[in-house]
Amino acid sequence: MVLQDECGIPLPLCRDILIGSGRLADFARNPQMFIENCVLVIKNAIYESEIDGIRYMKLDGEEYYVQEIFDSSELIANLDKNAVAVERSVYDHIIYDSGTVERPFAVALDNDPQVRMFFKIPKKFKVETPIGTYNLDWAVYLERDGVKNLYFVLETKGSVSRLDLRRAEDMKILCGKAHFAALEDGVELHVANSWNEFKIRN
Repeated sequence: MVLQDECGIPLPLCRDILIGSGRLADFARNPQMFIENCVLVIKNAIYESEIDGIRYMKLDGEEYYVQEIFDSSELIANLDKNAVAVERSVYDHIIYDSGTVERPFAVALDNDPQVRMFFKIPKKFKVETPIGTYNLDWAVYLERDGVKNLYFVLETKGSVSRLDLRRAEDMKILCGKAHFAALEDGVELHVANSWNEFKIRN
């Protein structure tokens, strides 16, 4: 059965879900769409149950050091197409994935005198979650209103509304927030599509 294979749940549970949904009549109208929607709803429910109450704990000897996550192989870029010159970062250019979101974000960070340092987090740095690994985008060291050593980890998205994010991505962000909260060192995960708007909100 498709639901059993796609969702990895036992056949009797598939049957109970379908009967309990009260939507079996919809199957006759459009079988393919009905099955696809069922798979989506069941997978989302499984994901939600997996991250419900998720808790991260610091483990001795498992700390990351900044020099361990930088890899020279990630520094190859086409300066005309996917890199922008900056002064406040670890390197003199930032390699970006999106010219509409990430490039303007990098430029705004570089032009902000309160930003002491920022960098694009290398792809090898991942946060583990029950629904897969999660890559972060930016780390920013900020000094504002006399407060120093603020270190924000930001996830750049085209939209900051949770309604606009794919459900699995939204759940990974929730896991990411729990991960950094467990560090208890002031590092926070934020979703942002504009550095200036982010500063106004925070």
